[in-house]
Amino acid sequence: MRPNDEGLLVRYWAGAKAAAGVAEEYVPVAADATVADVVARVERSRPGLGPVLEVASLLLDGRAASRDEPVGEAEALEVLPPFAGG
Repeated sequence: MRPNDEGLLVRYWAGAKAAAGVAEEYVPVAADATVADVVARVERSRPGLGPVLEVASLLLDGRAASRDEPVGEAEALEVLPPFAGG
């Protein structure tokens, strides 16, 4: 179960953090929510994230997640924009 039932912790990394204006936030989610539902909710509340969310990798409790995956009892969704460098 999520801590204190606050919702799903969404963490933003690198360019996603800059676009969101915060490093992390709790997002209320329905019991049957998918990753896509959470992404859509975040995009509505933080429109600047739209372009980043289109290309970002998403991790649900530390593992790669598809957008159609149910969130279930996961505790965190991480938004990782593409990284460059070597």
